[in-house]
Amino acid sequence: MTVHDDRIEVARNGGIITLTLNRPRVKNALDAAGWATLGDALEAVASDPDARVLIITGAGKDFCSGTDLGGKRDDHPTASLRRLNRAASALMELPIPVIARVEGVAVGAGWNIALCCDFVVASSTARFGQIFVHRGLSPDFGGTWLLPRLVGLQQAKRLTMLPELIDAEEAAALGLVTWVVAPEELDSHVDEIAQRLTAGPPVALAQTKALMNSGSASSFRSALEAEGRAQVINFATADAPAAREAFLTKTTPLFTGGWIPHSTAPLS
Repeated sequence: MTVHDDRIEVARNGGIITLTLNRPRVKNALDAAGWATLGDALEAVASDPDARVLIITGAGKDFCSGTDLGGKRDDHPTASLRRLNRAASALMELPIPVIARVEGVAVGAGWNIALCCDFVVASSTARFGQIFVHRGLSPDFGGTWLLPRLVGLQQAKRLTMLPELIDAEEAAALGLVTWVVAPEELDSHVDEIAQRLTAGPPVALAQTKALMNSGSASSFRSALEAEGRAQVINFATADAPAAREAFLTKTTPLFTGGWIPHSTAPLS
């Protein structure tokens, strides 16, 4: 995949792709073109058959300070919101696991980028804040959907209506950070999680992620039905029999996400 914009740097290590928000002079705040580029990059990852894990991080000492309010505006604000919403939808709907590697500040839409990820690995020096009302704004990039589901309605209101910076330990206590590590351990911890995910069965991981994301907004019966459909898909991969064989032989399975062809007859 190629992104023709230095606002977002893309690096690949096997099946692991890293997107780096690359505007350190403004704490990686994204202008209008930056949100468009982020959407492009995420859609490119989604269509990459070799991508197994995505890491999102920020250049320099910060993750992301949200939208660059000082950036030049040439179009109506609704156009900017469409670009932002496109990036948010692409991130939430990405079928592969996503890890946010957070140090420094993650505020406003920058924090909500991290909340859209499946795992958040934060440096113990990281700080988080829903700073929208300080700018005369209300939350965007999915914050009003994510926060009540993650922390409950009252805590979500506290974080958004009385916004204050919280440290990584409090964010973890609220369930908004998966791991808090020492700054010098941040890269190695992210790499370890990425490697573990890369070694997992890609189809089963994608199905699990989709089920978890949809389950919070569905009934128990609907969740059971969705789980049944997902298992049928999993049973048709080469990974399920590979896992069973590895269990029986006490070996480590190699998961590829390959499909088992049950028939060579042409589709009607």
